[in-house]
Amino acid sequence: MTTTPIEAVDLFSSALHIHPDGDVRATGRRMTGGDAGAWQIATFHVESDTEVHADHWEMHPEAEEAVCCLAGGVRLFLRPVEPGEPGEPGEPGEAGEPGEAESVVRLTAGTAAIVPRGRWHRLELDAPSDLMSITLRTGTRLEPRTEAG
Repeated sequence: MTTTPIEAVDLFSSALHIHPDGDVRATGRRMTGGDAGAWQIATFHVESDTEVHADHWEMHPEAEEAVCCLAGGVRLFLRPVEPGEPGEPGEPGEAGEPGEAESVVRLTAGTAAIVPRGRWHRLELDAPSDLMSITLRTGTRLEPRTEAG
């Protein structure tokens, strides 16, 4: 029987891609795109808002995202849903209601938030932090933040 040696993976320089067939592969991290159908688990040590793209909104059309704060502290901003923009059905307020104000979720060490599929969001740091993101990256979009939002 042939076995593949098991090696440690540096989660701060690689991402794990979990494929529908059960395969798990260590690969380079990507902000957009990714292996079709593969969930990405990415861990980051961040020390500034620049490192978390605080000046951009991000949206994942194919899946929800778990944003996890492992150490430190971060604010997760959820952009209001624009009139005519679809929200998550069945959960009032979770995906946002048209015309509502930008909402903020504070994450501290050991906490996480689930961002609904298709909801624009961004991060700002309260302190240097270790973060983990779990989502399907397929179709991920980034949009520059304007002064209005």
